[in-house]
Amino acid sequence: MTYGQIAELLGDGYTPRTVGFCMHSSPEDTPWHRVINAQGKCSTGRVVLPHNKQQLMLEHEGVVFDKDTRCDLQKFLYIPKAATKRHIR
Repeated sequence: MTYGQIAELLGDGYTPRTVGFCMHSSPEDTPWHRVINAQGKCSTGRVVLPHNKQQLMLEHEGVVFDKDTRCDLQKFLYIPKAATKRHIR
């Protein structure tokens, strides 16, 4: 999912940036690595060591990134069933 998708699911007052701050301080067992930006890129390079840890974790789960470190959101984006009624993408 993207930060924006989660913000939309949470409703008024939440932004993609807010979701990012929450993910950064979430418990260790939170699957934070599965949240990416709207361009299909990882946004953790400046806060996680090694800088490509998130991408490596996603690749281990089968997500493919191109030479520009983007994944194909048409293929890999998760849209919850409940969210499809509200057109969250």
